[in-house]
Amino acid sequence: MQSFFGKSVYKGIVLGPVVVLKNTDSQVRRKKIEDVESEKQRIEQARKQAIKQLEALYEKAVKEVGEASAAIFEVHRMMIEDEDYLDAIDNMIKTEKVNAEYAVAVTGDHFSGMFARMDDDYMKAKAADIKDISNRLVRNLQGERDVDFSSMEPSIIIAEDLSPSETVQMDKDKILAFVTVHGSTNSHTAILARMMNIPALIGVPLNPEEIKAGMQAVVDGFNGEVIFEPTAELRERTMQRIAEEKEKLQLLQTLKGKESITLDGRKVHLYANIGSVDDLGYVLENDAEGIGLFRSEFLYLGRNDFPTEEEQFQAYKQVLQVMAEKKVIIRTLDIGADKQVDYFHLEKEENPAMGYRAIRICLKQPDIFKTQLRALFRVAVFGNLSIMYPMIISVEEVERIYEIVHEVQRDLEKSQIPYRIPEQGIMIETPAAVMISDELAQMVDFFSIGTNDLTQYTLAIDRQNEKLNDFYNPHHRAILKMIQMVAENAHQHDKWVGICGELGADPELTEDFLRMGIDELSVAPSMILRLRKEIREMKVSENERN
Repeated sequence: MQSFFGKSVYKGIVLGPVVVLKNTDSQVRRKKIEDVESEKQRIEQARKQAIKQLEALYEKAVKEVGEASAAIFEVHRMMIEDEDYLDAIDNMIKTEKVNAEYAVAVTGDHFSGMFARMDDDYMKAKAADIKDISNRLVRNLQGERDVDFSSMEPSIIIAEDLSPSETVQMDKDKILAFVTVHGSTNSHTAILARMMNIPALIGVPLNPEEIKAGMQAVVDGFNGEVIFEPTAELRERTMQRIAEEKEKLQLLQTLKGKESITLDGRKVHLYANIGSVDDLGYVLENDAEGIGLFRSEFLYLGRNDFPTEEEQFQAYKQVLQVMAEKKVIIRTLDIGADKQVDYFHLEKEENPAMGYRAIRICLKQPDIFKTQLRALFRVAVFGNLSIMYPMIISVEEVERIYEIVHEVQRDLEKSQIPYRIPEQGIMIETPAAVMISDELAQMVDFFSIGTNDLTQYTLAIDRQNEKLNDFYNPHHRAILKMIQMVAENAHQHDKWVGICGELGADPELTEDFLRMGIDELSVAPSMILRLRKEIREMKVSENERN
């Protein structure tokens, strides 16, 4: 029996056989060639085949995990047409007289290494994408097909890493879990895994070459542990835990339709965070009271130009109509940092998380902002819409937002287009916004605390940097004191306050948040019923807000 620990991407526990995905890099051999043009033609055929494969993957991903998560395959399609990348491959074939497979593999290594050495986290993330498309080209050149996950029995996948294209092809009914040596909690693979509800561990210090296919393993996402060749006793305990988890999930279903209210009458709203229209099914399935964070940037991802006002209007309208009279809070455009889009022509930044992003782009490029606001104000007549603005740091920013709001309002009135100005709030995700939240509360209708960014800005820790995992502490007293301050300032001015970051789903803090007076928690849909159970079993009256 062998045991390894890693970081859990999605909690759960499974027992089953192992499938090891081998790295394809070692299969490429250098060969001397004479016919350069023939090799170039092979590259072109492999590239066209890859484009068709990526288009098919995109369509599959849109159906299964939503448009925002599927956008990576559109990015891969654009990357596989990059002139610098293709020219480098052609030049190597021409100058070194080598086979196409070898030229692609080496060029992929060069480009991937170049991106990996950059300081910019966004550019570093491109290293994995380059490797993915290079491996795809090599497989096509060698006449290999993508791994057919649907043909195997339900298994635990072991790999050095999993590319987005490998993950999305997985048949959810055939994948019990995956365990990888590399990867980060914010990688494309991790995001897709959470959307697909697959228990997963990353950063596990094992050697896949030493793992035998077919051997039994336990993946414990609750403890971040994988155990190979478990004893009969451990297998029995694991099966019991699996049955208990299944029973818990069944019991949670009985909470549908019930209020999220404590034993002593403290009510809190449980809303869902979603990334696209395609995620609405998860919201309804898990009985969320509304949508607390709708990431509108999904409309801007995976395309070559800005979405029109009408495209945005139709997408928002669909959300409001599906949710009926339930509250829908749409966050305005939050492009930048880790979500860049080529047609925005954003320059490379040394520290994009603190750079030109979110509301800063909207205020500097108001035409983009006005188009989105027009669509939002028009659609507000169809349901219970609220709007929130991200990355606020000053009173002046809010004042400028309202100036633009009034300009849009006048334009709509002049054009005699039906509209409504909905409830408007801001995200509190910078220490600056926390410290002036008493002033900001007088200007807006509500606060939504984005704990992910608030934590990294307060602790001066890049939350995507794996080396800093030991220092990253979302339970830090400074963070909790800031949340308390924001809640108090909001309530002093009769404004409601919610949390829409990852911390909102942390059951260890739910009671603390309720005692602080937090009015709403917006979390991943899968956490709604779990939190409802926690809330309905606790008392908070001794510190309840008057």
